[in-house]
Amino acid sequence: MTRFEKLFQELDTECALITSDVNRRYFTGMKSSDGLVLAFPEKAYLLIDFRYIEKARNTVTSAEVIELKKLQPQMSELLKKHGVSKVSVESDTMTIRQLNSYKHTFREVTFDDSNALSDAVKKLRMTKDDEEISYIRKAQEIAETAFEELLPFIRAGVTEREIALELNRLMFFYGAEDLSFETIALAGANTSMPHGVPSDKKVEEGEFVLLDFGAVWNGYHSDMTRTVCVGKPSEEMEKVYNIVLEAQLAALEAARAGITGRELDRISRDIIEKAGYGEYFGHSLGHGVGMDIHEAPNASQGNELPLNEGAVVTIEPGIYLAGKFGVRIEDFVILNENGCENLTKCAKKLISLQ
Repeated sequence: MTRFEKLFQELDTECALITSDVNRRYFTGMKSSDGLVLAFPEKAYLLIDFRYIEKARNTVTSAEVIELKKLQPQMSELLKKHGVSKVSVESDTMTIRQLNSYKHTFREVTFDDSNALSDAVKKLRMTKDDEEISYIRKAQEIAETAFEELLPFIRAGVTEREIALELNRLMFFYGAEDLSFETIALAGANTSMPHGVPSDKKVEEGEFVLLDFGAVWNGYHSDMTRTVCVGKPSEEMEKVYNIVLEAQLAALEAARAGITGRELDRISRDIIEKAGYGEYFGHSLGHGVGMDIHEAPNASQGNELPLNEGAVVTIEPGIYLAGKFGVRIEDFVILNENGCENLTKCAKKLISLQ
């Protein structure tokens, strides 16, 4: 069954208009910065301009490829051909300006700007198929290979910015299509900022270095965090690291399809709270990963829905002590009915770099 067929099993509509870059690629396999998909229950079309037409004709098999020259007559012809009176749009990504333009241009139809289409696509994307998993595995392999090669580079005297730049270089060297997000490389007291920005601060002996990073392969992201120490950590640093590790291992053991996001988050949070650091774990345990670095489903206190089989979710507890240091350990897993498969293979024992 194609993704378009699955979409219309979830969505009661005459026509789906897909304009977002990520969802257009999800349904057609074609990466581009422009174009649109018109999908009907019986057939789908990719309308794309001259810049991409050759590649589209050579790669897209799930939709008929049409060179986009003049949107109004071409789209109107397809709507008339399929007898459409209402078109569903992506409420999550279409701007008010874009929607008003479509309404003004195509007055022969009405536009459904409810969440129906976006919710249906979101539901489809929560469950990864074998092809998607293979791309995510490759993205993770690239990131882990880069991390392992980076470790000797991390030493006293190098800056956060230099570490981030070298890690980025290595990910691209090993085949990354792109970075999953702006690489986080923090040292010392800066590690207490969960999403801090690399600076010119130099690493010093006895400091933690926190790295949060990922690679993109064929449109799919990886995501991982490791916290290492340059030199010997203090007793407090070791204590906090081991609490975070215990919290993460417990969540990994419990992660499975059917557990709610709230329940999974609570497993890690309980351990951190009982250790006396609950107020220093201020973010959710995890989030979905796929063609977007943050997508459904979430392992969070606010998600009382069961996590679905085939979802790829991060497990990333942390403790952040302002002005001192922070620790986060992040893997990501595929959920199944019996548990989960951890896609992150790097060891998690505290690494002391000498």
